[in-house]
This record gives sequence, structure tokens and C-alpha cells, in this order.
Amino acid sequence: MAHTQEPSGPSLSSLLRVAPGERPSLAWRDPGGLPAGPRDKAAGTAATAALADRLASLQERLYAQATAGDRRRLLLVLQGMDTSGKGGTVKHVSGMFDPSGCRVKAFKAPTPEELAHPFLWRVARALPLPGEIGLFDRSHYEDVLIARVRGLVPRKVVARRYDRINRFEQALVDDGVTVVKVFLHISWEEQRARLLRRLDDPTKRWKFDPRDLDERALWPAYQEAYERALHRCSTEAAPWFVVPADRKWYRDWAVSTLLAEHLEAIGPRYPAADFDVDECRARLISR
Repeated sequence: MAHTQEPSGPSLSSLLRVAPGERPSLAWRDPGGLPAGPRDKAAGTAATAALADRLASLQERLYAQATAGDRRRLLLVLQGMDTSGKGGTVKHVSGMFDPSGCRVKAFKAPTPEELAHPFLWRVARALPLPGEIGLFDRSHYEDVLIARVRGLVPRKVVARRYDRINRFEQALVDDGVTVVKVFLHISWEEQRARLLRRLDDPTKRWKFDPRDLDERALWPAYQEAYERALHRCSTEAAPWFVVPADRKWYRDWAVSTLLAEHLEAIGPRYPAADFDVDECRARLISR
């Protein structure tokens, strides 16, 4: 049976969405806020677990309808400062889905081959196929974030990339891709705490990179770069969502809920059989 959710006030998508043309101020969005949903960790963990069957059912139907030629699929794009939980969110989300229907990609620094192509080339190669759910840990937005902050290319080149990204994402939507772009909003204080925990725990030191401290020193510049990207690239076709990420349990619930809302909007259905069911049943029974 399909899992449905009774409407109860505004959707989380509408609450967290950056409206097209909006000039968002991250300073006015609380990284530790609880804009909707569960109010404590116990309730949040239970609510997230309760979403698992619903998401699994939606994914199965999305995958099944692709076998009948439906091209629709979903792409989750995760961006955020170091320690905001991009990898943890991918691990959490992918754990609720059938791996055969997921395509996970973590974008690192470009390779020499990737640098030899336009910046969207490596992203296009990692997109989900019809019926799949794609999960991006970082994305093409690195090319208007770190590239801008670190001055890797001239500012005029970065300025042109926003429009190229918008055209690219519009083309994806036109081809049946539901694009869910999530900025995991973490506070300066919480990032410090998470970095300290990595240093203090020998089992987590492998996650620490001294260069993270250099990036942390550029916090104001990154906040400005994110605000610009959210403003320039939150469109009707592919809006941005700002998820408070100081509380990991809330982050997981919010991203899971956003995925459920978007998959429900797709409305995947099991395809009708393209063969004679009664005839096949009769053949089985007769043997």
C-alpha cells in the first residue's frame, strides 16, 4: 500500500525554500532553529525512522515506473561549510533506499582531466538515470563558491557561471529531473565544536585536515558567496532550501522530509503489466 501523509499546515519545503529573487541573509536564519516538526532529539529520531518505509515505497515506485519508459528521477544536491554534515546526510539518506536505485557522488577537487573540460562536464557524467535517486556531496556549486572565495578564476568568469548553472538545471528539470538543492546551515560555534571533537577523538582524526582551519578563516567570505549563490540560483524550477544543521537529528529529519515531499509530488506509480497476466497465471498453474 502506498504511504501517504495527511496535510497539516505549510509543507517543510515552503518553510525552508529560498524564493526566486530573494536576497537571503544567512545571519537571519538560525542554524540551530526548529522551524517545523519534532521539538527534541527523541521525537526527531522517531519521526525520521517513521519516514523510512514511506521513502522506500516511493523509491521503489519511481524505479519501477522507469522500466515502462518514464524518465523521471530525483537529484539531491548537498552544500555546506566543512562539518555541516554533507557526508553524514548522504549516509543517512542512502541507508533508507535500495542501493540499486541510488547514484552517490562526492565531488572532490577537480582532476586534470576534469579541469580540461567545462566545469559542468563532470557533473553531467554523474547524474541519476531514469528511475534513480542521485545524491551529490558537493556539486557544480563549488565552481561559484570556493572558486569565488579563493580567486581560482576571474570574478567575471564566476559571474557568468550562475546563469550557466540555471540553464543547466532548467534543462535537467525539462528532462524529468526533480532537483532538490539543500544548503546545510551550520553556525561558526558548532563548526568549532565539531572540529575540536575530531581532534580530541583518535578515531576521528582521519577526518581532520589542517587546511580546514584555513577555510574557516575565510568564513565571512564563504557566507557571502553562499548568499550570492542562493540568490542567483534559487529558481522556480530548482529552488534552494536552507536546512538548520547544528542539530544532526533535525538535519536528518528535515532532509528526509524534503525528499518525501518531492517524491510525493512526482507521484510515482507501479506500471501496468505489458503482458497477459491471466494467461501467465494459467501457464504456471498448468505445469
